[in-house]
Amino acid sequence: MRRPGWTELYDWKVDRDGAAPIFRQIYLQIRSAILSRTFPPGTKVPSTRTLASRLSVARASVVSAYEQLLAEGYLAGKVGSGTYISSDLPEALERGPTRFSKRRLADTRGVSRREPLEIEFAGSMTGSDDRPFNTGRTLLDARTVEIWRTLTNRAMRSFEARHLGYSDPCGFMELRRAICEYLRAARAVRCDPDQIIVTAGSQHAFDITIRVLLRPGDEVWIEDPGYPLTHHALLAAGAKVRPIPVDAQGVDVGSAIKSAPRAIAAVVTSSHQFPTGVVLSMARRLELLAWAGKAGAWIIEDDWASEYRYSGRPLASLQGLDEGERVIYLGTLNKTLFPGLRIGYVVVPRQLLDAFVGARYLMDRQPPSLQQTVLAEFMQDGFLAAHIRRMRLKYLNQRDALVGELTRQANSRFTVDVPDQGMHIVAYLKSGHSDVEIERAARERGVVVRAMSRLYVKASPRSALLLGFSGYPPQRLIPAAARLAEFV
Repeated sequence: MRRPGWTELYDWKVDRDGAAPIFRQIYLQIRSAILSRTFPPGTKVPSTRTLASRLSVARASVVSAYEQLLAEGYLAGKVGSGTYISSDLPEALERGPTRFSKRRLADTRGVSRREPLEIEFAGSMTGSDDRPFNTGRTLLDARTVEIWRTLTNRAMRSFEARHLGYSDPCGFMELRRAICEYLRAARAVRCDPDQIIVTAGSQHAFDITIRVLLRPGDEVWIEDPGYPLTHHALLAAGAKVRPIPVDAQGVDVGSAIKSAPRAIAAVVTSSHQFPTGVVLSMARRLELLAWAGKAGAWIIEDDWASEYRYSGRPLASLQGLDEGERVIYLGTLNKTLFPGLRIGYVVVPRQLLDAFVGARYLMDRQPPSLQQTVLAEFMQDGFLAAHIRRMRLKYLNQRDALVGELTRQANSRFTVDVPDQGMHIVAYLKSGHSDVEIERAARERGVVVRAMSRLYVKASPRSALLLGFSGYPPQRLIPAAARLAEFV
């Protein structure tokens, strides 16, 4: 079976000012990735010409590194096919024991009695509205649709016995392996397949997480502004929510420590903050990890749109920096592929694994089997990596078309924040107009926008519109942008 091309998503790099020769750096980088199982046996590596172009180095340096790896048995060449990670390597060394804080975990044996909580989900029931510029929507090209149809038909024809009964609540192991390989290569996540639990999406993963970690009255940091369903889910769990302001470097960790020092968890969107799009700076990341280690607290990292980055190197996950296993990593394939897929995942620190598996079992017993089978094959055969690569180019074109039209039509009314990552832009209003009023007026004219001021809790709100671009081709975005500009 052909391994997926995760090496295409790997953060290849060389230090031209370093003491080691370029070919030696390439050799060591690939060997380290092989030994750590970031590149598992059978994975195809880039051609020497492709890697040389990507690193902007002489092809001879890559050829020398590959020749050394081939001579030592790390790589194997296949005539007419390419170069692959050798399948004859021994298992990776087991990790040593990790030292954990003695902080007591939340007691999951009982369910507290609370009064019913009524929550107003402002604008959250419009997900099925297909008018521009609704957020969280995706596109599939004809190639992905045809491949998905073929794999689905194949799964239905075989219809194995395991589809008829109960299975592992964590999900099929082949899918967890594929997710693990992808996260190691593309997001620098430190994990093994047995740490991954398949969920119905990141919101489901978050619900499991708060059931395991929190008791009523526990304090939790959230970003302000932030994702409203995170706020509502914590309120429903009886947590004391502590909104922390967000600036150009992301969530203000210093302010959080001063205002809520007894918090037991922090929820962050570190790679692409929702809704502002800012990236949590390295200084803040290290400060957050240091706080979690010292306080015995947990960091819940929601990596909701990491696949779609349009310039610069891919941003590594916060979890990949965590030496103490204090980060719980949430992800979803619903935004990578399509929302109707309903498959996400959570990467769980080992000391929490039993509690998470038990909570997942009690909530929903197991993920749907047929979708897992199709998705696992889609990932294992390299189709997901190819899909992401194609969609990045398509979404980049859609983003630029929307920004260009808004700039032409309404430059005096908007300050448009052009994101390097994600699936929406933020258009800040220059006038004193209410973004909520514009949101309402836009719907009457057939345009769906989202008022950003609704997403603030305590911080002073800014008047801006969230405009999704990922779900709409330019021929739909441009007329809708013109209509929006007419009445703002």
